[in-house]
Amino acid sequence: MTVQLTRSAAEPGQDTTTIKGLWVKPVDIHGDYLDNGNNKKAIQQGDKLLKKHKDLHCAKVLKAIGLQRTGKQDEAFILAQEVATLEPTDDNSLQALTILYREMHRPELVTKLYEAAVKKVPLSEEYHSHLFMAYARVGEYKKMQQAGMALYKIVPKNPYYFWSVMSLVMQAISAQDERLAQTMFLPLAERMVEKMVKEEKIEAEAEVQLYFMILERLGKCVEALEVIRGPLGEKLTSELQSRENKCMMLYRRLQRWPECNALAHKLLLRNPDDWQFYPSYFDSLFHLMDQSWSPPKEDEHCSEGSVHHTVAEVVRFVEERIKGEDSKECRPLRGPHLARLELMHRLRERGCPEESLLGEPLELMVQFFGKFGDKPCCITDLKLYLHLLAPEQHVQFINHLSEAVPLGERGEEGFAFPDDTKALQRHLCVCQLSRALGLHHSLDVDGKLLLITELKAHYRHGLKFGMNALKTELQFSDMYCLMAAHVYIDLWTETGDEDMAWRCLGLLQEGLSHSPSNAQFKLLMLLLYCRLGAFEPVVDLYSSLDAKHVQHDTIGFLLTRYAESLGQFAAASQSCNFSLRFFHSNQKDTSEYIIQAYKYGAFEKIPEFIALRNRLNQSLHFAQVRTERMLLDLFLEADIVLSLEESVKAMSLSAEEDDIPWDNMRDNRDLTVFTSWDPKERQLTDEHRRRSLEDEIVWLRIRSLTLRLVASLAALGHVPSQQNSEMINENGVADKPSVHSSLLSQLNQTLQTAAQMAEQRVQRPFLGPPSTRLASALSSGSCQCQAAALQLSVHLQELETAGLDDSSELQTQICNGFKSLAVQLREILTKCKGDLLEMKEAKLQTQPSLLENLIFFVETACIVLWMASYCSKILRPLKTSLQRKKKKKKDANMAMPAVVCGFQELTGSLQDLLTQAQEHIKGQESGTTALKLASLTLEGNTQDEASFMKAAMDKVQSSYLRSLQEVGDLLKKRAETVKNLKI
Repeated sequence: MTVQLTRSAAEPGQDTTTIKGLWVKPVDIHGDYLDNGNNKKAIQQGDKLLKKHKDLHCAKVLKAIGLQRTGKQDEAFILAQEVATLEPTDDNSLQALTILYREMHRPELVTKLYEAAVKKVPLSEEYHSHLFMAYARVGEYKKMQQAGMALYKIVPKNPYYFWSVMSLVMQAISAQDERLAQTMFLPLAERMVEKMVKEEKIEAEAEVQLYFMILERLGKCVEALEVIRGPLGEKLTSELQSRENKCMMLYRRLQRWPECNALAHKLLLRNPDDWQFYPSYFDSLFHLMDQSWSPPKEDEHCSEGSVHHTVAEVVRFVEERIKGEDSKECRPLRGPHLARLELMHRLRERGCPEESLLGEPLELMVQFFGKFGDKPCCITDLKLYLHLLAPEQHVQFINHLSEAVPLGERGEEGFAFPDDTKALQRHLCVCQLSRALGLHHSLDVDGKLLLITELKAHYRHGLKFGMNALKTELQFSDMYCLMAAHVYIDLWTETGDEDMAWRCLGLLQEGLSHSPSNAQFKLLMLLLYCRLGAFEPVVDLYSSLDAKHVQHDTIGFLLTRYAESLGQFAAASQSCNFSLRFFHSNQKDTSEYIIQAYKYGAFEKIPEFIALRNRLNQSLHFAQVRTERMLLDLFLEADIVLSLEESVKAMSLSAEEDDIPWDNMRDNRDLTVFTSWDPKERQLTDEHRRRSLEDEIVWLRIRSLTLRLVASLAALGHVPSQQNSEMINENGVADKPSVHSSLLSQLNQTLQTAAQMAEQRVQRPFLGPPSTRLASALSSGSCQCQAAALQLSVHLQELETAGLDDSSELQTQICNGFKSLAVQLREILTKCKGDLLEMKEAKLQTQPSLLENLIFFVETACIVLWMASYCSKILRPLKTSLQRKKKKKKDANMAMPAVVCGFQELTGSLQDLLTQAQEHIKGQESGTTALKLASLTLEGNTQDEASFMKAAMDKVQSSYLRSLQEVGDLLKKRAETVKNLKI
């Protein structure tokens, strides 16, 4: 359902960003400059035009666009508003202002433009349609409904009428009160469509789809069924079997199992390979059995035809489909064969003795392999039904399959290889099934090493089949390489021998040299490098994955989890920006999708786009990246580039506001992104997922509260003391000290929860979600030290209120706090000591936990320094006041207050600790640089394997050095800020 419009320059909803061609010369030259990115020239051209023609609106707007694109947003806005207040009605000015407002991310201003234009030109179809789309961009559904009807009255075209109807549906979807949606918005939308049905004005499929959507949301399934099966249903032609699918869905909702069964049966007769109808066919059978349903004696079974209501009938039907397929000479279909296994699985679940009618699972699966073993999908098909085999049948099953794999003569290495790709695929499938049955895991160390040798031999042999493959194509034998890598990981996790990790990386690097586009190789390497503490090679690996759109949300966590914790601050900043760009563009993009859906009548897609937008706005990953990015910026810049107060202000960070949707948080992580053939007992469970999400949310809460407390600490610096003015609630906002105390209370409660969770550590599969930094943050002591530093700011505030004269107990308490902080920081630094990278018995060993502890030390030191900076602001005027008193009393021997002495001790300790940390880093840098990786003995590896392993080791060494350099640079800057903490 498309709408033809009169506008030549742009259709409603079209994202017009091309300026040229909108105006005649000389303004067209101006547009040319903008389109070519020559914004300065465009501004100059605008100035020239405006000297000659002061009231040339289009020149003003084009100049404003130039200013906006050169970063002068305020000037651009003022210029644009000069034109907008005149309420222009010429198409050129309106279109240029629309472009400008979109670039400013101010779509709400476009609505005001077209509201004014519609008032002045009330019969313009073009301006009314633009107004509707402007409302659509900002989600003003009520106004969209009115604009749609106004448009229909001017130009009575069906699409405009249904725009209005859809806007009512959107009001129902977005309504906070579900009762309002069910009693007002949806019934009104239904009546509007019924009016068109009675007048026989329904023209397009989109209109029928919308009617169906309304009835479905109202729960009027019977009426919806009548529409689908009636003459209106004949218009549903854009999708294959659209009517049948909708009927099936309604039968299920209405629990009309006879019709559901008969329709599925009928559709499967037509296409026995259409898997979507087998589940409905089987579900309906068991519901009918549970209801003891029996067919009527005289009439038809039901409106859809005959019903299969016994297991025997269904078994017969499935067997007939298989026989029918076997008798054909064309390509066999998997559907009927899989249906037999699925039926067997369901009958076994219910304990039905009729399971034996279908045969022996082992034989059926061997038959399936015989027919489809040369297809990559065979493993995913059979994996679902391996539980039908008894444990004692596993080896027998694999032996039977191996007999059906044609291999050549055994070579020098003792292995027989396939002669073509079909035989290769069969052999690969047997290997994958062996792993899925746990046969790989049951081998001892030597058995696993022999298995790796065999898999590598098959991988290298299989490369000959893909010698002419393009770089973008995968090699036929890639999965052998990946499986060998998985066995290496098994050995690493079981024995703790890090040599297995290096061999694994070397093998994957070799695989990538032959298959540069293999995403699984890249993902596994990315995970391994991160586990070894090296983030530098990960950036290029992730970038080469070329993640698209929503993947930044689903797999972005693999990148952002490790960046900062491994000391790669620049890369962490870059990776956070990478994710945030996607999330920020989501709002704009989904608005455009919605507009296109209205334009082309794809109404059923509009709620999906809204759901996508909500899903991304409520994403756990989005909240994490935002929080970590702001914390990272503060750690890198606050009190170095700008003061803490200025940094917080630049971020528009508010301690009072919590913009994280805790109650509606969505975990959009794709935790199945890694290919795995592990048996069920080694796979990720729902309990693993639940615990992982709990950990992520608690860690996010700690980080979010820490961030808001730092913002609160910055705000405290501006609070006048109670000696000078009474604390009041300004404009209904709680005073800053009480906000700070409330946040501290929340942080302490969250830390208690976190400590309890850390005690119940659960071992997750290696390919499962990476653990958060929570456990290591608690064990290093950084969380506790940060909380103690932020808590001290409360006592300092009390000191500011009480003054130095009447606060000896408080001063003692603060001094003890200072000493405790120095001790805690020293303990954290002690946990960083040790060699990050060392050579043991000619083998390379890593200790990434030391690097992670070093980052915790840096973060904690930053927070202690900010607290100390706040302390100096309070103590400086108090000390000055005390010195004045000394002069008046002429008492040079008056003792220095304890808190001042304690503060001086703290700054001295901080200086020492930062110096020690810098010396430790220098020692690590020289030690890591001195490691001669060339001297490593990589016995048992070929020359090529050794070179790939050494390349991986070089990357880890280089990454560690970069991390040490970046941490060292930051500590050096922090050491400079300590010198400025004198009072």
